[in-house]
Amino acid sequence: MDKEKLANMKFLFDPATVAVIGASPNPNKLGFHVMKSLTQGGYGGQIVPVNPKATEVMGIGCNPSLESYPGRVDLVIVVVPARAVKEVFIQCSKRDVKGIVLITAGFKEIEDPVGTRLHNEIRAIAEQTRIPVIGPNTFGFINFHASLNASFTPEFSLINRGRIALVSQSGGMAHLLGFLALRQDVGFSKIVGIGNRLNVDFPEMVEYLSQDPETKAIALYMEGMDHPRAMIEVAKKYSAIKPMVIYKTGISKVGDQASLSHTGSVAGNYDIYESAFKQAGLIIARSAEQLLDFSKVMAHCSLPRGNGIAILSGQAGPGMAGADVCEREGLNLVSFSKETQQRINELLPPLALRTNPVDMGPAWYDAKAIAGIVEAVMNDENVDAILLYMMFASANMDAVERLSTLLKEWSQRKPLISCLLAPQGIWDSQVEELEQAGALVNLPTPERAASAMAALWRCAATLRKQIT
Repeated sequence: MDKEKLANMKFLFDPATVAVIGASPNPNKLGFHVMKSLTQGGYGGQIVPVNPKATEVMGIGCNPSLESYPGRVDLVIVVVPARAVKEVFIQCSKRDVKGIVLITAGFKEIEDPVGTRLHNEIRAIAEQTRIPVIGPNTFGFINFHASLNASFTPEFSLINRGRIALVSQSGGMAHLLGFLALRQDVGFSKIVGIGNRLNVDFPEMVEYLSQDPETKAIALYMEGMDHPRAMIEVAKKYSAIKPMVIYKTGISKVGDQASLSHTGSVAGNYDIYESAFKQAGLIIARSAEQLLDFSKVMAHCSLPRGNGIAILSGQAGPGMAGADVCEREGLNLVSFSKETQQRINELLPPLALRTNPVDMGPAWYDAKAIAGIVEAVMNDENVDAILLYMMFASANMDAVERLSTLLKEWSQRKPLISCLLAPQGIWDSQVEELEQAGALVNLPTPERAASAMAALWRCAATLRKQIT
């Protein structure tokens, strides 16, 4: 991507002024919901509604056209019919607009050749003026660190501010992942719906986000690509800088055809994609949940130096479930050092499972003993990372509280992924405090925690390979 276009993307995602072409006071129009997202999302910049048939929208006076507004405009959100879009792009080029969100559909994704012709015409205007365009046929984007909800879904503003950037080819998947994240207290730096990719595709987003200080991990949802080689080259260049996780659908023949209808791109042979993704340093997710889980641990965990894992569980069953996943994913359940094993033996009765995975259940009534076991394993040189499982029972009510100081002081000198699960309102605030302090990353099931640990190890191994 050329320097001018890259510079303009910074204005696109953090503008001082946003104009909405097609702003509307009518709740049945997308222009109404875009204005609602901007005004209720906390955006502190100037909002310029444009509608020749309205005097005001959301209490803000309307301009009859973009040309009639006297000030500078950085970002234009377009929600007018496709036939009117070309003229809007011409006006944007004259006004030195820095970025466009084209929510309007009806371009190359439709069967009518008129749509393809219009797509090519507006793309030529955007490329000539170096204006990056998100869309067409997109819900928009959200920059949480700028409180900028440039989408038609005001509820996106409820999601926490965080370190993961999501780039999605599907608006539906972006909404799914966003609202899953809302339920699980996962934070995003940005959510971007690239839609049908006029001139901002996956390569441009990867390059921009790799230089974004607010983003620590990049999550990609992909259906198909027009220029896969460009994507692989950019990912290979930047995956050593920031972890990237990709979830690609369209594996089946039906999915491939659906991708063509939905995005105008052929999904292609998945085996070829997967091989290329691995060579480029991308971590592969197999579901929406994995995309979210893997991105979360990569944004918030330290990287393990190897694949030596310890599982510490408050009950035997979850520990065995995690051990099965670890073995399947290539992680090694290490043998503890003589000193560590001796300490565990002192703190647990002989009937307990005292080797890896450790069943800490018999120490339920002794939170001090649980903390002692965790500390001993943390300091074991054989251990590269820890999975900590604890399901609530009345006997272990104080376990998380007693572990808190130790976990905060440890501060993930080795990565720690947990599944600490209790009825709502019991451990919630304590686990949230530990996550915010960077002491651990908590996931809903032992299996998901173990799979995420395996992805973290693969990320570390890929990074070391690229550096060397």
